[in-house]
Amino acid sequence: MRWMRKALDSIGLKDWPVTRKIVVGVIGGTIVAIGIVLLVTPGPGTIVIPIGLLVLASEFAWARWLLRRGKRILRKTKTKLERAAGSARES
Repeated sequence: MRWMRKALDSIGLKDWPVTRKIVVGVIGGTIVAIGIVLLVTPGPGTIVIPIGLLVLASEFAWARWLLRRGKRILRKTKTKLERAAGSARES
């Protein structure tokens, strides 16, 4: 998130917090929308959507919450898959 804030500060949006939120919202929202389209069409939508959320998370708490929740779900899924693979090997 720091890299996004530094990038926005470098173009002069540090002193304009409302404009900064609008710019981040438009850019991040566009990336997420493209990711959603890529879910339906051939493309890496599952990769593009988290990138858009990363951009949004630099300014919005709800996007940070979504990213954290997604990470927890991925960790739980990974653990379940590892357990299932381990029990399948034992059989």
